[in-house]
Amino acid sequence: MTKLKQIPFEKESPEIKNKVVTYWSKRAESFSEHKHQEIHSKKKQLWQAEFLRHFSVDDKLSVLDVGCGAGFFEMVLSDFDLDVTGVDLTPEMIERGKELLSRHGSKALLKVMDAENLDFPDSSFDLVINRNLVWTLPHPVEAYREWHRVLKPGGMLLVYDAEYAKGFHHYDQMQNLAHKNVTDAMTEECHDIYHMLSISALDRPEWDKAVLEEIGFEDVMTDPDVGDRLYGEKDQFYMPDRMFLVKARKA
Repeated sequence: MTKLKQIPFEKESPEIKNKVVTYWSKRAESFSEHKHQEIHSKKKQLWQAEFLRHFSVDDKLSVLDVGCGAGFFEMVLSDFDLDVTGVDLTPEMIERGKELLSRHGSKALLKVMDAENLDFPDSSFDLVINRNLVWTLPHPVEAYREWHRVLKPGGMLLVYDAEYAKGFHHYDQMQNLAHKNVTDAMTEECHDIYHMLSISALDRPEWDKAVLEEIGFEDVMTDPDVGDRLYGEKDQFYMPDRMFLVKARKA
């Protein structure tokens, strides 16, 4: 697969991850409050319905949420009989997430960990999920390989993401209602990170699908309509960038 070989992800600046941690450390408090509001909105039910497209309410799965942030997926999944672990690179975000999960009675486990270098044995999880993560990764191919490694045979990957870096230039930022209270300085800091990442220039999710197939995933499919189902309403969680889903299975 030509694109996988042509993108020099190994040349990404080692400073990117430090910048990402610094950025999300600053945003951790306001972001966790935003997730608290979202979990008390109808988004929780919409996300639960979304997940039940892919597994049954009676399934007893071990789940890894990579880039869990303040634990939104953990709270969404708390009504199901699942064993959920969330990991995030930003310690401050994990601390805020633990506080938020405690407030909502979630039993999920949160850990500080790098999405591109997971500290789990091979074949540990039935399901790996993430939301708005891959577009922030300096080495997304390595991340996909890691997620393939920790999945059990037959396990499923669900990646929810969008081309947010491209959207920064395509949309008036006033349309981005989810970032209404993000300062201009923080917006610019995020914008600077976009420009350091090679993935920002790729055509997604087509690129993701090709990478996953080369790594060895099977039944790889994309769904460009998931954002319309989940975030079509222009409420306080609305972002104009169109969220997509990439779904795959480990052979």
